[in-house]
Amino acid sequence: MIEILKQNQLLLLFVVSALGYLVGSIRIAGTRLGVAAVLFVGLGFGAMDPGLQVPKIVIFLGLTIFVYTIGLSSGPGFFATFQRRGAKDIIFVLAMLLLSAVATVGLHYVFQFHASMSAGMFAGVTTNTPALAGLLDLIQHSNGSTDLGDAAKNAVVGYSLSYPMGVLGVMLAIYAAQRWLRIDYRAEEEKLRKDYAIDTQLLSRTLLVSNKEYDGRELRYVYQDCDRSVLFARIQRGDEIRLSHWDTRLRLNDKIVIVGSLEAVEKATQLLGTRVDADISYDNTDYESTKLFVSNSAVVGQSIASLNLQQHFPALITRVQRGDMELLASSDTILELGDRIQLIARSGDLEDITKLFGNSYESLSHINLLSFGSGMALGLLFGMVTFQLPGGISFSLGFAGGPMVVALVLGQLRRTGPIVWTLPYSANLTLRQFGLILLLAGIGIRSGHTFLATLQAGGGGVLFLCAAFLSFFTAFITLVIGYRFLHIPFSFLTGMVANQPAILDYAIEQSDNKLPTIGFTMILPVSMIAKILFVQVLFVALH
Repeated sequence: MIEILKQNQLLLLFVVSALGYLVGSIRIAGTRLGVAAVLFVGLGFGAMDPGLQVPKIVIFLGLTIFVYTIGLSSGPGFFATFQRRGAKDIIFVLAMLLLSAVATVGLHYVFQFHASMSAGMFAGVTTNTPALAGLLDLIQHSNGSTDLGDAAKNAVVGYSLSYPMGVLGVMLAIYAAQRWLRIDYRAEEEKLRKDYAIDTQLLSRTLLVSNKEYDGRELRYVYQDCDRSVLFARIQRGDEIRLSHWDTRLRLNDKIVIVGSLEAVEKATQLLGTRVDADISYDNTDYESTKLFVSNSAVVGQSIASLNLQQHFPALITRVQRGDMELLASSDTILELGDRIQLIARSGDLEDITKLFGNSYESLSHINLLSFGSGMALGLLFGMVTFQLPGGISFSLGFAGGPMVVALVLGQLRRTGPIVWTLPYSANLTLRQFGLILLLAGIGIRSGHTFLATLQAGGGGVLFLCAAFLSFFTAFITLVIGYRFLHIPFSFLTGMVANQPAILDYAIEQSDNKLPTIGFTMILPVSMIAKILFVQVLFVALH
């Protein structure tokens, strides 16, 4: 079997991927590794025989696709979070990286590691491949030859041995910290729901307006009293039923349909009047409620308000389903490819409204190769740019940082003229998962034999334990200080310490929501640059 896998690298790649996914689905003590298990299964296969290899291009392709797709989907959230939270979180993470670097220096002198091995260990613990590349380039230029020599080999040994612990140690830190701090992810999710796009269980209810304080009040002011967390749909006055709008004035005994979360609907009920069992949503044959897919690129990237829908039709969008998330529609909700909107409109207008939004599920399965290929190319080109700093230190963002930065910008822009940069939700998720599996399987297979050989060599066990300590210690301290003293949401913190895609997947699995992605994308570009610089500074200082 080993010989077959040696001769067929594609077979090896998919065997590792399939077995890793199977292992990752096994729950132990209420938790599971998820797709991260692909990395560890890859290490097992790579340790069996040094001839089991996959091309490096597999790793780079997986890494680039993963960071680009996650950057595209997270661009708006990254810039919104940065504006909302400022630079405080970024400064905090940089301080924690500095703490990790100082701890590395301490371990270096205690155990008398080679300078390049200590720097490589730091790169591995932070799971930053571009940092290792920058370190090897610095070693080569410092030697003045094309032969990298023992220093480079020590750097690779330090990196390959510490990399797995850079993943596993952070996972253990997340698990330990959430248990010790007694994190309630559900309560945290509810607290952050108003400011971030989180899945909400929406419901509709018909209310009878009986509060005299709201007799004659416009809905725009009622909306403010309801904390902007509900949507007003149809309103019945006598025998007449029509759609509401901001200028609609409520009258006593009006019946109005509201949509929102259970908490928001209950609050609106207490403000306005009483609940009515009869649902007027289906009492009028002039209006219909329907769901449509957003597949027309002309409306993608536009807010609901900018469509001026009510100027052309008496129609109202009430909900937006994005993947598994159901969001309450508001005037500033930005429509994305693949969104499924629920709207209320007159039966005779549905054909024209359907043409406006597209409603083609088949077209959502297609990837616009012009925008996707151009965006990836721009990211790779940007990653090749070399930045020079005083002291002879240079760095480039590489296959991860370049595409991530470009994708964040393009995701925020959403479109440039006729080019829509974003991908349909389902296509983005599929590409992201595919890229992550390629990345983890490739790294595991290529690192497995070196990982085993280093453990068996003299001093390998000490280096392994030092890497485990660094990884766990830095992540745990970051989680505790950030949560207890800086009051950063724990879900964000897990994304901030998730310096590797497998850790991010584990953090999302633990929180059961997408909030860790916000912390991940907010910190990754800055922390990646900082890690590249720290690794080179460590080598120069310790050499």
